[in-house]
This record gives sequence, C-alpha cells and structure tokens, in this order.
Amino acid sequence: MKIFNSIQEFTSSAKTIVTLGTFDGVHKGHKSILEKLITNSKTSGCESVVLTFFPHPRMVLQQNTDLKLLNTIDEKAALLEKEGVDNLIIHPFDHAFSRLTAEEFVKDILVDKLNIHKIIIGHDHRFGRNRTATIDDLIRFGEEFGFEVEKISALAVDEISVSSTKIRNALNEGNVDYANTFLGYPYFINGTVVQGRQLGRTINFPTANIEPTENYKLVPANGVYVVASVLNGKTVYGMMNIGNRPTVNGTGTTIEVHYHDFNEDLYGQQIKVSIYHRLRDEVKFESFDALKLQLEKDRQQSLAYFKDHSL
Repeated sequence: MKIFNSIQEFTSSAKTIVTLGTFDGVHKGHKSILEKLITNSKTSGCESVVLTFFPHPRMVLQQNTDLKLLNTIDEKAALLEKEGVDNLIIHPFDHAFSRLTAEEFVKDILVDKLNIHKIIIGHDHRFGRNRTATIDDLIRFGEEFGFEVEKISALAVDEISVSSTKIRNALNEGNVDYANTFLGYPYFINGTVVQGRQLGRTINFPTANIEPTENYKLVPANGVYVVASVLNGKTVYGMMNIGNRPTVNGTGTTIEVHYHDFNEDLYGQQIKVSIYHRLRDEVKFESFDALKLQLEKDRQQSLAYFKDHSL
C-alpha cells in the first residue's frame, strides 16, 4: 500500500475508486465498505484510494473537544493495508480545507488530483463549505465530470456510526470483550517500555511500564486486563493494570504489564499490547501482601483465560 501525507502528494496514472472518511478503528462496519472499494477496483481495473484526514475534523472544528481515537495514524494505516487497500491519503485537516466549496472539492481534488472513476460514499454524506452539498449534488457533479457515485445504504452507515460509538463507550467502561466484538480484533495499545518505580519486582511481579505512542489514543478504563504481546517473535501472555496504583500511593495514570514466564529486558522497546478481557476493577489493598495475593489470583485467571480461548 502506498501512503501519501497530503492530496497534493498523490500521483497515479490509473483511474481510481475512492472512498473517504475517518475510518477510526477500521472495525467490522468499515470493512463492508472496504470490501466494496477493493472489489470495485479489481473488476474495473482501477486503483483503490482511501482518503482520510488528520487531525480528526472534530479536533479542528469543535473547540475544547477531548476526543480520543481508537487508532493512531500508523495503526490505522497498518489495518487498512491488511484489508488490501492500494493507496491511503492522510490529508492534513484545517480550517482552510473545510472552507473549500463543493465544486472545488469535486473538480480540484476528486477529478484533477485523484483521477476518479467512482466514489463510494454514505447516502447522507454532506461536503463542501459549511457542509451544504448533499449526495444529490455529488451525483450531479458525477454526471458533469464523468464519474460514478455508489451510495452506501442507510443501514450500513448507521452500523458504522453506532459501532464507533459503542466501541468508544465500551472501552471507556472497560468492557473490552464487547468492544472487540465490534472491532473484529482485540483492541490494542502501541507504546514504548519506559522506566518505572520497579516496585513489582519486590513482590515477584515485575512489570513493563507502557507509554502510549500518541496521547490522543483512547486508553480503556482503569482496571486489570488479560493481554498478550509478540515479544522477540514469540507470543507472550500477561496481565495489565491501568490506573493510579493506589496501594503504593501512585500519582497519575500508568499502564503496567506483567508477562507470565518472561524476564527479558524490554526497556526502550516499542511493543503492541493486545487486550482480550477485563478481570476486575483497580483496588487499594491494605498491604503489599494482600496485593501480592490478589496478583497471584489475577495471574491464574489470566492463564485460565488463554487456556479456554485460542488466539
């Protein structure tokens, strides 16, 4: 898959089939659109193009929004590549772009830059300055400039919208099992292993402290989770605590992963933590001994989960 960091960077001599949107999460609802996109491109001899934007338009147009995203840009690119997309354009979204008229967007971008043959778009899509143009305007432009418009049904659009909201809400509540059913894959966090206080080592539960790659990445609710990572080419199971570590008077939220039967040095490494199941809330224990007893119970539950669920 070719990645372009702006519309201006895009070049292709082939005609294109285009879809556009945020595609946050690249979840099951999105995949139905991507399947249409890729099937259309193959049968018509065109190249598939996903046009997305960063920052997310809501981050630019809505002041004081604290929107957290399911994917970083790099994560989204990797998921789209896995689906078989030919070209991904990540265009910088700003107020100037939002002020383009509908005709400017169609002629200057879709026609002149993307060499469009067909666009696959939601039935209720609105575009152009102040979002005044509708799908009917797009169809009219298509007739004028010689490209097709395929409408995504109301049912499919609703599924995408509802899924994204449900995934975010579920993760904010810590319900990763529910979120994962809509995603079609385990939710994950990419980050760097950084130096921690190393208190876990004193009770035989050493942890890798994860600093997420981007601060706009949604981190699930505080609690203890069943996780897995591929470390040095091998799948390793573990458990993760997200929270403030009240038992040790922690300050600020941390993400700490204890990997079972693994004691290699991970400092400075970039790792991906896939999250499968939530075990419990974060709790303040009366003592280190009480914490250690609970962690052993968590470990046994974590191992039992992977015994019952093949990855």
